[in-house]
Amino acid sequence: MNVLCIGDVVGAGGRRILRRLLPPLKRQYGVDVCIVNGENAADGNGTTPAAARELLDSGADVITGGNHTFRRQEYYDLLDRSPMLLRPANYPASAPGSGVYTLDRGGYQLTVINLMGVAFMEPLADPFDTLDRLLKEAGDPRFCIVDFHAEATSEKKALAYYAGERISALFGTHTHVQTADGQILPGGTGFITDAGMTGPVNSVLGVKPELAIAKMHGKLPVRFAEAEGECELQGVLFTLDDSTGRTLAVERLQVR
Repeated sequence: MNVLCIGDVVGAGGRRILRRLLPPLKRQYGVDVCIVNGENAADGNGTTPAAARELLDSGADVITGGNHTFRRQEYYDLLDRSPMLLRPANYPASAPGSGVYTLDRGGYQLTVINLMGVAFMEPLADPFDTLDRLLKEAGDPRFCIVDFHAEATSEKKALAYYAGERISALFGTHTHVQTADGQILPGGTGFITDAGMTGPVNSVLGVKPELAIAKMHGKLPVRFAEAEGECELQGVLFTLDDSTGRTLAVERLQVR
């Protein structure tokens, strides 16, 4: 099984390049399932129903979220109604939506889990304990991919090692910078610290550089805006063993 995981889609530019490049990429690599992090897909960050629909129409099978998932209240109802739209599972149970979804394709079932880190981020439920609970509730699925939306690289890798042979792969999101450490951990778990960003190349995490500089250098509030110009799609392709669910290969993708 080939599972393509796309790094954070940023704004209109990210949505446009995803719509242009994802269909041919799925054909080229024989992608069976595509997971897209869409927490910044709306213009100005967050996700809206229209932005989510555009990602699905472009070829996403599951949309994961992060710390900006609840930025747009108009997205709440859709989270409750659409199981393939995820938010981090370690938010309180009262939050809209769910953090786990099992995609049933008849011949196989793939469980996708969305978690958020707590190091330098919101004080949510422990992601390690949450993962334990979700895997048990899902019946220890053969195929399981985790999107861990976290700030600290150490927390991401620690969770991957902690999950061990219980999951197929874990990919990090949130930092918008693709890392060069795609690998297979002992026991066959695929891993990459961050899948990267799908959005403007000449930017600071998708934002116009001058605005990011003004915020960091001037220390005053700045209204961010998406950068313009050429965009790039970044992600990671995990090839899973059909009989065991373990990862056989990890390939980073950067496409313009």
